[in-house]
Parts: sequence; structure tokens; C-alpha cells
Amino acid sequence: MESVLTEAVALLDEAGAPALTFRALAQRLGGGVASIYWYVASKEELLDRATDHVVGAVLADIEDLPGSDDPIDDLRAMAVTLFDAIVHRPWLGAYFMRNTDVQGNSLRLYERLGQQTLRLDLTAHQRFHAVSAIVGVVVGTAVDMGQEPPEEVLDGAVSREEYLGRFAQTWRELDPAEFPFVHEIVDEFDGHDDVDQFRSALELTLTGLRLQAGA
Repeated sequence: MESVLTEAVALLDEAGAPALTFRALAQRLGGGVASIYWYVASKEELLDRATDHVVGAVLADIEDLPGSDDPIDDLRAMAVTLFDAIVHRPWLGAYFMRNTDVQGNSLRLYERLGQQTLRLDLTAHQRFHAVSAIVGVVVGTAVDMGQEPPEEVLDGAVSREEYLGRFAQTWRELDPAEFPFVHEIVDEFDGHDDVDQFRSALELTLTGLRLQAGA
């Protein structure tokens, strides 16, 4: 099973979910398609198990993080660790915690995040929404950032900064009376750093959580 999941993850890393077929996987393993069915019943199960295989490594990294006296700081460190894993594997976000009957590691990672909120003065309702918000910021932003850049950026015809600059220039030409917010932030958008944007979104979420808990 370990070899099956390792090769499945390799195919996913190379070209995403469309590349993961039983035929392609069997070729990588040097066997027949029928042999894959000894381990999984369907492609959907294979995707869930491959996801959980990767999340197992993320969970190990999270469990190795040094703890602190501040649960918010610990949540931040955990969130950044998960973000770093998904941003390099955008396919991962689509299947993370999709089926916790199969994805035991994903459920354990969710539990580790949730345990930090047990150190805060919150209701069960607030804890549930707090962890959901953190996972949403991490997974949503990582998947968005992990998308393949436009072809002209990939082939080097223009740089990322030049590509964003085109949109920024278009925004600057908009009517400021109709788009006052866009005019206010256009210089921030032009050449912005995606990781900095993620960290800011995470910090807003964690700051709100700290205020809610009165910590």
C-alpha cells in the first residue's frame, strides 16, 4: 500500500487529479490495473488515501513543533505548516478532510488544531467556528496561490510583477467616484506578496479569536 500511495502522490504532484488513473498508476508500479483494486475500490478512495498519506507527514511536522504558553501562537505555527504543504500541492486542498472515515491523519490534524482552542475561554460553538475559519483561510488561500500561473508568465514572456501591473494600471484608470476602494488599495495590489497576504488574513482571524476568547 505504501508504494501505491507514494506513486499516486507522485502522479498528483506532476499533473494533478486528472493524471491519476489506475492505468497510469499501474504503469508506474510495473503491474496490471487489476492489481490496484487489491488496495482501493475506486479512484475516489485512492484520492482520499493519497491525500491522507501526505497529511500524515504534515501531521508529523505539526507534532514536532515546540509548544508555547500561548495557544494562539501555537495555532499560527500549525496553520503556517499546513499552508506550506498545500501551497506546493494545490490538489491537496480539494481532498483535505473530504472523508474522515478514510482520512485518519486529516482528522487527527483537525483535532490538534481544535485542542489549542480548548485552552481558550470559548463555547463549543465558538471553537467549531474558530477552527473552521482557520482551516478555511489556510486551505482556500493555499489552493488559490498554488494554481498554475498564466501561460505568458510560465513561458517567461512577462514577469509576475508585469502581469499584475497590467491590471493595476487598468484599475488606476477607473473612475475614482465609482471605485473609491480600488483606487485606495491599487498601489498595495500592484506587486503585492501572496505569502504576506496569507499571513495577514491568518493574523486577522487569530486576532479575532483572541478578542473573542478575552485572551
